[in-house]
Amino acid sequence: MTITLDLSRKPDQPQGQRSLAGMPLPALKAELEAMGLDPKKASMRAKQISRWSQYFGATSFEGMTDIGKELRAELAARFTLDRPEIADHQVSRDGTQKWLSRFQPGVEGESVYIPSVGMDGGALCVSSQVGCTLNCTFCHTGTQALVRNLTAQEITAQVMIARDALNEWPSSIEARNLTNIVFMGMGEPLYNLDNVAAAIDTISDGDGISIGRRRITVSTAGVAPKIPELGERTNAMLAISLHATNDDLRNELVPINRKYDLQMLFEAIRAYPGSGNSRRVTFEYVMLKGINDTQAEARELVRLLKGVPAKINLIPFNPWPGSPYECSDWETIEAFAEIVNRAGYASPIRTPRGRDIDAACGQLRSESVKKSAAEKRREALEAAAGQAS
Repeated sequence: MTITLDLSRKPDQPQGQRSLAGMPLPALKAELEAMGLDPKKASMRAKQISRWSQYFGATSFEGMTDIGKELRAELAARFTLDRPEIADHQVSRDGTQKWLSRFQPGVEGESVYIPSVGMDGGALCVSSQVGCTLNCTFCHTGTQALVRNLTAQEITAQVMIARDALNEWPSSIEARNLTNIVFMGMGEPLYNLDNVAAAIDTISDGDGISIGRRRITVSTAGVAPKIPELGERTNAMLAISLHATNDDLRNELVPINRKYDLQMLFEAIRAYPGSGNSRRVTFEYVMLKGINDTQAEARELVRLLKGVPAKINLIPFNPWPGSPYECSDWETIEAFAEIVNRAGYASPIRTPRGRDIDAACGQLRSESVKKSAAEKRREALEAAAGQAS
């Protein structure tokens, strides 16, 4: 008997009004058609609502002056433009901000805004899943079982929450602080590709949030068969969570390598549409003391990357409670970087950001757990009993 888990299903909707904030255009159009608008009018109104919500950052229908009063009133009766509840918001000493968004009861995910450290703007690290199935041994998220995929709307809402906090509406504002999106939060984006692709369509829409596709990077631990498809569907920049230069070690650090080994991974990388000197693949390499940080491994990394337009981010390991690793010594990291640099590859050493609020790379985790249908029914009954008393 074969059992198929549907992780792409829509989450259970709470009773009451549903939010349209961050909803992809096709879904928004479908909502309006369900209200009784004919398809042509629904398409036009969907574009207007989307522009108000995702270009101007509107939080109510009242100010949508190009939509008639009657329709605005009906929209307000049926829907909201609310963002997900912010269960927690922390600000680091270095300016990094972390939000814990509650998408529904018991389902929470983290996103992190990393301020600019150079000429370019800051980046928002978004989650694509709550929890993860990959069990990478150096990553805190890997200790949390997968709860579910996030919808395209929930992914986009993370960007809207950050825009609200940074006061960066409308999208035409100059000198924005938030200029880049990285899918490097909780989860494996390529195991939720449909929703990730739809979210990228929404985020990059020039009449909406308007962050260009070349400023959106999707990181994968190595779901090789999906890598070319990602490029074809999104035209986003590609990042690879590499961390080892041979299969034996990568099997231990990144267990998906047992399914898609380095040969399969690099075949997929070379097939990524549009990659070249102006669109380099980013390779992430966490520096683990005594594990993957020798100069011999630096030379092997250079050999492995031969022929691939690449840059390498060297990431000092960020500790988390119970982690089995230590960060490499700074001198070791610099020596590793020097070998890679001499070979012609840019290899910046990433400055740890947000460590004091557990917002640095590899530290994200929520307390969400996947609940059975029986548990959900029991909680609903207990909540109803509490309201009645």
